[in-house]
Amino acid sequence: MEKVQGEMEIERWERSEEISDAEKKVIQETWSRVYANCEDIGVSILIRFFVNFPSAKQYFSQFKHMEDPLEMERSLQLRKHARRVMGAINTVVENLNDSEKVSSVLALVGKAHALKHKVEPVYFKKLTGVMLEVIAEEYANDFTPEAHGAWTKMRTLIYTHVTAAYKEVGWAQYPTATL
Repeated sequence: MEKVQGEMEIERWERSEEISDAEKKVIQETWSRVYANCEDIGVSILIRFFVNFPSAKQYFSQFKHMEDPLEMERSLQLRKHARRVMGAINTVVENLNDSEKVSSVLALVGKAHALKHKVEPVYFKKLTGVMLEVIAEEYANDFTPEAHGAWTKMRTLIYTHVTAAYKEVGWAQYPTATL
């Protein structure tokens, strides 16, 4: 682990790298195909997330006791949350050229999850990793090595901005919740 100046140690990949204009275009082009099927892809992402990281379900009273992926898939609450997640990502993707808008959107997400939902920030790292896996599988023809690199930067951007909001609100568990 590399130390970064500041109050805490941050893994090298957690520092947000600048996303080039070409990478932004790749992200937006890939995302346009993903977002055309946003609810189903969002549900697939959340189901895999909950199957791979069942402890994440503790934050969702409506479906925290669901074990069966088919039951999760039919859950209206899970579908609603999938639409919200995909909508937030869509707003970020649409505004990649407006860093203030991106920061603002992700700060709202981070603050809500820190203060209202009390979600450990490490779950954002896990969720964005699952998101990349699902997109890479579902859109394998579009997910070139170039796209993978761009989306890896996007994943880092999301995680960095969301966790910065946790730090900003002084979330007590933050230092122990990183991987």
